[in-house]
Amino acid sequence: MTSPSLSQSIFKAYDIRGVVGKTLDANVARQIGKAFGSAVLARGEKSVVIGRDGRLSGPALSAALAEGLQATGIDVIDLGMVATPLVYFATHVLNARSGIMVTGSHNPPDYNGFKMVLAGEAIYGDTIQSLYHTILTQHFAQGQGNYQQHDIRATYLDRIISDIRLARKMAVVVDCGNGVAGAFAGDLYRGLGCAVDELFCDVDGTFPNHHPDPAHPENLQDLIHRVKNSAAELGLAFDGDGDRLGVVTKDGKIIYPDRQLMLFADDVLTRHPGAQILYDVKCTRHIAQWVKARGGHPLMWKTGHSLVKAKMRDTGAPLGGEMSGHIFFKDRWYGFDDGLYAGARLLELLSRVSDPSAVLNALPQSSSTPELQLTLNEGENFTLIDHMQSPDQTQRHFSDAEQIIRIDGLRVEYADGFGLARSSNTTPVIVMRFEAETGAALARIQAAFRRAILAVKPDAELPF
Repeated sequence: MTSPSLSQSIFKAYDIRGVVGKTLDANVARQIGKAFGSAVLARGEKSVVIGRDGRLSGPALSAALAEGLQATGIDVIDLGMVATPLVYFATHVLNARSGIMVTGSHNPPDYNGFKMVLAGEAIYGDTIQSLYHTILTQHFAQGQGNYQQHDIRATYLDRIISDIRLARKMAVVVDCGNGVAGAFAGDLYRGLGCAVDELFCDVDGTFPNHHPDPAHPENLQDLIHRVKNSAAELGLAFDGDGDRLGVVTKDGKIIYPDRQLMLFADDVLTRHPGAQILYDVKCTRHIAQWVKARGGHPLMWKTGHSLVKAKMRDTGAPLGGEMSGHIFFKDRWYGFDDGLYAGARLLELLSRVSDPSAVLNALPQSSSTPELQLTLNEGENFTLIDHMQSPDQTQRHFSDAEQIIRIDGLRVEYADGFGLARSSNTTPVIVMRFEAETGAALARIQAAFRRAILAVKPDAELPF
């Protein structure tokens, strides 16, 4: 018999995510454990690493997940409360190539979910849907696996500290928004030789100060204020599970991840000449020119941490990044997204200069918007994008464009900017971003997108 509360809606494009008590509970977690355990065994594996973030629902969901895994014969290695990158790290250094992180990432406190690595690969799409169908049919392997707890904290911190060399001591503020990164960030950066001012680093699953999502400027205001009014040279911010990085300068500027990626590419290409550098469709047009100028090959790809990791594996790229803050280093690291490690790499580069903010502010920039969201009804987002992508619609609304890119939503490139509308794979929203060389060009591109969206959905309440 299937779980009465099982909803296909929680099986997203690159993770499983739901609202605790509504679409996600211990019973669902247990069934997911059974389905995932069965998939692991089918790959010839026997062990799974699990961890959880600081959410209040984490302990109960994690315990049920472990029960489900063990019921298939899987041996469970429980890391306890950790940042997501520590689960990924464990799949490289422990005797287990599969892992599940119980996390709601940057979502509100009543959300939780599961990020999964199956036999060394971050899973997405059909592989996640196959877990749902396994639960529906109840075709689970059966056995009795072992359970052990393992503290990987020191191994993880030592690995990074041994890899990173700062040219001088730096003073930084770290804002973890009460997410689980707060349990690691201070010790990590102090271990590198930094003076660290910790802001909201006590782990609290109610997130009482601000939402742990550095992609949105309103969540960085406390950090900006602290950096401006202290001896700190720089501010680092992390999302709820520690796999994304936000950066602010001494003068209060936000250095969005696509610009961070340019700085990292400059460094990585010195060791990997001619390599591909991956970036997602939301990133600045300046990346392509920047990477080409340094002898690299820019490759635009779909948004989604699992999708970028898979593409990096396919291409052998040493570096990738997303506008949302996921940065993937295969150079000197393992190729997974890790905000804590990305922060350490950033400090290594900036410790070589006397004015880090000047270096960051000098990175190419145009007039641009942060991520803008159009909230719709469930499923409406995919229908809208399908209509907008059709050749007759693009010809009608974007006839003056230089290039139409449809790899993930609709990205329209002009000589002086770009506009993007893509469907979120986790919530029923259209995510948009605009960039241009002038304010007038930005307004022109936004007007074209406004006409295109309203032609399909006249009652859309646009965020621009």
